[in-house]
Order: sequence, then structure tokens, then C-alpha cells
Amino acid sequence: MTGAGGAIPADAGAAVSLDAIRDCFEGVVPATLATVDPAGVPNVSFISQVHYVDPGRVALSYQFFNKTRRNILSTRAASVEVIDPLTMACYQLDLDFETTEAEGPVFEMMKARLSGIASHTGMEGVFRLMGADVFRVSAIRRALEPRFARPVSSVAALPALRRILADMARATVLGELYDRTLDAIARHLGVTNLMILVPDETRGALDAVATWGYAVSGIGSEVRLGDGVIGVAARERVAIRIDHMSTDYLYGSAVRDRLRAEATPDSVEAFGGQGVAFPGLPRPESQIALPMLWQGHLTGVLFAESPMPMRFLHEEEDTLACIAAALATHAAALTAALSTADDEAEAMAAPAGAASYDTTVPLRHFKADDSVFAGGEYVIKGVAGAILWKLVRAYVATGCCEFTNRELRLSPELRLPTHAENLEARLVLLERRLREKQVPIQMEKVGRGRFRLVVRAALTLQEQ
Repeated sequence: MTGAGGAIPADAGAAVSLDAIRDCFEGVVPATLATVDPAGVPNVSFISQVHYVDPGRVALSYQFFNKTRRNILSTRAASVEVIDPLTMACYQLDLDFETTEAEGPVFEMMKARLSGIASHTGMEGVFRLMGADVFRVSAIRRALEPRFARPVSSVAALPALRRILADMARATVLGELYDRTLDAIARHLGVTNLMILVPDETRGALDAVATWGYAVSGIGSEVRLGDGVIGVAARERVAIRIDHMSTDYLYGSAVRDRLRAEATPDSVEAFGGQGVAFPGLPRPESQIALPMLWQGHLTGVLFAESPMPMRFLHEEEDTLACIAAALATHAAALTAALSTADDEAEAMAAPAGAASYDTTVPLRHFKADDSVFAGGEYVIKGVAGAILWKLVRAYVATGCCEFTNRELRLSPELRLPTHAENLEARLVLLERRLREKQVPIQMEKVGRGRFRLVVRAALTLQEQ
């Protein structure tokens, strides 16, 4: 008889599914792994991590080529014992070996989790993942009954999710959607350190477009693909979660030092302001990053962190994953509505004529990364930087100050990706950076799919 979740229970009691025992796979209590060699000689060892893959499979961390590893490769069978850290119930899983993965989503999720475990236990030099051994679960037995009742969460996830989605649905523009989402998560789930980052494919990076709960906003701060939980989640298109602080996945001086080393010669002169400091917690104990996917495209990453260990368990991951998916869907819907408005909008407004000002602000543009500096201070780079440079060049050359999103979307010099929501996210990022830096160039909406540059200084342009 096949049990729930694809596993076959070996006892006569009620079927136990993998979904029902996911708390056992948090890595709080080490698992015990039993194997035998071809002659039937048993071997028992502790294992760092048992990872939930899907309702019928788990993955075990492959860290050493030892007797356990040789037994698995020769017999392709194992048994693992896991303990629920909340109730102390014990379960035994019979496993059939399928494959070893040394890259890809499952490997990266396990690598991130193992890094947190290693940092927490002082085993950074020992706990290095060589591969993820994926097994089909053929049977699940409850070996010990629960000793404690399962704690009741102070937040009911499903009602909270319903309220969050309702708040998100009220947004009418993309920037409002970002802000409403973070506000709703903080109010209804009690998660108070949050970010939304959007991708810039031209740089292989993501930029923070909305943040919540930090002393500084960090709007425009950059995370490269593959850096930390955010970069790995974006690259692999999967949720990445760490329950304990990991030095391997922290952002900060190490990342900034690497960016300094990679700076192009043309931009070294101004590097002191190039880049916005990442606003994350100095010593987070829990982090989770969830990709926002729409029709196969990465449209952003939803990130949350906490100074508390074990803050994000699988239920929080499931809830936040639903929110990330809804974010991608709502963003696509708002973008589609805006594209329709673009088609109906009038052509670019006639030049208004350049005004005269007492103050002059020099703007410098570096072609290498499309970074733009105002009065010697870094403002923006990447696609958003290219947009700003196009706008100010048009303003200085013709006095034109009103523009349409459609005009930008069709501009080949901006090198926009095929999915249009990237443009809307870049405009939100640019508007917020200009406002935060108090540059005498601001953006204001004048209609659906149209905006105006409000310029309060004479501009001089220099390209490098």
C-alpha cells in the first residue's frame, strides 16, 4: 500500500508522509544514518543534513568519501533516523539511492543550510558539501511517540497570508505594490527586516528597490548573482533558507572589497561613492530569499532576515513563497496594464525650453557600467543609470522634460530584456534613488505611462 507523499509505511498504523515530518529536516538534531556493505556488515554514522526534496524524496549531505559512502554506492540502500526538535518524536526512513547532484537547486539549498550549521558549530573548515545524495523514500516508521505537544504559533499562517494578498491587490502601480507587500508582511507575519530586489541582467546583479526595518534604506544596494542567499536564490531560481548565521553567506565588507577590486580603471577615481552599502543586519541568525518568477523569468527576489535563530521554518518558507509568487503575478499584471496605457498615450511632449538656474550640477557617466555621478556623488548604475543618462541628455539637448515609458521600452540603446517588467522596476528604482540622494533632478508622474523630469539646476554632462 502506498502511503501519503509517495512513501510506504512499514507499520500497521496510520501512514506518515514526508510533508508531515518536515520539522525533522531542520538540522537541529543530527540524523543517524545506517548502511551495510555487500557482505551485510552494518555501519552507523551521524549525518549533518537530511533535506526535504519533494513528497517522495530526501537528499543527504555527501561530505566525505568514507565507509558510509562506499556502502551507499555498492548497495544503493540506507536507513536514516530523524528527530522532530519540537516534539522529540523519532522517525525511521528506508531509502533507495537515486543519484548524486554536485550542482543545481538541491545542491545549492543544501550547501547554504550546511554553511549555517557549520558556522553555528564552529566546523567551517570541516563541513564542506561535496554533493547531494538524492534518495527515494520507500518507507517511514514512527520509532518513538512525541514527548511534547507541538507549540502553537502566535501567527496563523493562512489567515495572515490571506490578509497580505488582499493588501497587495490594492496596489495600482509597481512601487506601491512593493511597499504594500513589505508593510503587510511586517504587520501580519511579524517579520520586520525585509527587502525586494530586482534583477539587472546587463550586470548580472540585483538591486534593492524596497526595504523595510533598517536604519538606512539601502535603496540601490547591489547583490551579484551567486552572492549569499539572495544571489544564489536568484541564480538557481529556488528558495534559499539559513537557520543559523553563516559567515559564507554574509554581505558586507568582503563583498565591497571584491567590488573595489573589480572596479574599472575609469571609475576608480570616484569609487568612494560607487555602490550603496547593503542595509542588512550585522549579525543575522536566520535568512531566507525567495525568487519572484513569472513565466520562467526572474522578476525579483523577496528577502527576509532575523537576529533570531530558527526564525524561518518550512511553514514560513511556504507562506513567503506564496507571497513571492503573488508579487511576480501582480507586477506582471500592473506592467501589462501600463503597457496598454503606453499604447494609448500621446507622443513625447514638445520641448519646453531649458530654463536658467543659479546652481550648476555636473553629471558624469561611465560607459563601463552606466554609472552616473551628480556633483561627484554616486547616484545609480546599470539599466537605471542608462535610463537617467538618456533622459538628461534629451533634456540638455532639447529642453524636453516629459517622456513615455513606451519611448524608453523601444529604445535600443538601453539594452532592455524582452520581458518588460524590468523597465518598470528600473523606473521605480531610479525615482527612489533620485529622491533619496536629493538630486536636483526628480521624477513625477503626469499620467499612466508618462512622467516628467523636474530639474532645479543647470546640468553639465561629461561622458567617460
